[in-house]
Amino acid sequence: MTQQEKQTNYIGPFITLVFLFFIVGFLTTANGQFQGPLKTAFLEGVGDLKNTFATLITFSWFLAYPLTGGIGSAWITRHGYKSTLIRSLFLMLIGLGIFYLSSWFTVRFPGAEIGMGESVVPIGFFIFLLGSFVVGASATILQVVINPYLTACYVRGTQPIQRLAIGGSSNSIGTTIAPYFVTGIVFGGLSMEDVQVSQLMTPFFSLMVLIGLIIFVLFWITLPDIEGTKAETGERLERSVWSFRHLRLGVISIFFYVGVEVAIGANINLYAIEQGYSQPALMATLYWGGMLIGRLVGSSLNKVSPRTQLTVTTIGATLFSVLAVALNDPWLLVVIGLFHSIMWGAIFTLSVAGLGKYTSVASGVFMIGVVGGAILPLAQGMLADALSGWRWSWLIVLGGELFMLYYARIGSRIRVSDIQAK
Repeated sequence: MTQQEKQTNYIGPFITLVFLFFIVGFLTTANGQFQGPLKTAFLEGVGDLKNTFATLITFSWFLAYPLTGGIGSAWITRHGYKSTLIRSLFLMLIGLGIFYLSSWFTVRFPGAEIGMGESVVPIGFFIFLLGSFVVGASATILQVVINPYLTACYVRGTQPIQRLAIGGSSNSIGTTIAPYFVTGIVFGGLSMEDVQVSQLMTPFFSLMVLIGLIIFVLFWITLPDIEGTKAETGERLERSVWSFRHLRLGVISIFFYVGVEVAIGANINLYAIEQGYSQPALMATLYWGGMLIGRLVGSSLNKVSPRTQLTVTTIGATLFSVLAVALNDPWLLVVIGLFHSIMWGAIFTLSVAGLGKYTSVASGVFMIGVVGGAILPLAQGMLADALSGWRWSWLIVLGGELFMLYYARIGSRIRVSDIQAK
């Protein structure tokens, strides 16, 4: 950060990106919460594969991360941060329109179905999966902008992990509200068996209007680029960003982090329903709410290093994962939200430390790891079907926590040769 940039007022851009982090969190969790209702509304004809098909909603969202993260980095280099934000929000409008189309199509053509072996799936469900991928692509590109910008923009009295924690707190407010938005507003508090696909249209249209307003406002907001965080147009980077060991292992670590975070947030509903709990959405809400509390606490930790924060939280999450499986108690999984709260910011900060002009490219590469949010919840759903229950499938979460503990203590350490070779 140059002296001139320290004198630049980044408060406005900072607040803008924190708000956009709210949008990303809200839509990510809302998308996952459609698993339960759509399992009833769309998937009556898939027999014993309901869990597998339901988790495809999350899979399609997070599949966008490895496929479109590089697009976000290229847009930043070519068009700058502000233009990339606007482009990603236009992409979000398209995705929400596809969500709307999936509901309209199913209502208009109720007999349009595809046979897959012994399963029968409405075409509208596959349209919804496409919308999930497109909105996921938008969320990916938004985060390719937000993460390095919050890390690099200078706000007096804060360190990078604090700014990411503040953004993460906003993200968590969105994730906390989303479960009850889906069950209480979109579906009007109905029980799962009474859900109607036609109820999707109005909320999605309302979200399209909201995103349109955000785009309009964003056109008038100043969002200065930050020097030294991206290659200039036409500049050739001397080495592959993959050559940085701590970034490579950070991508793997974020794969496991997002995978286990989403596995609990999206699949705990299905686990609670299996055990007969009357308000499964409450568990998801408290889980995401725990992440909000943890991030609010993390935003005040200006003297605790990212490595220490990641070590303490992974140890806590590992302990509660073991207890949840041993006692077959979903409430113990809810507690893990407190520990997951600051992991994203800690892992990202450790992964891009010392990368300089490679930072924006590294941010796009970092998004590849987010595909864990697609793979691990889907793998868990398949394992739950294979085992006829969710209990032992949570060992996937335990494995992820252990890898992140390794990254905190060993994998995140920067090799001197990497920095000297830049």
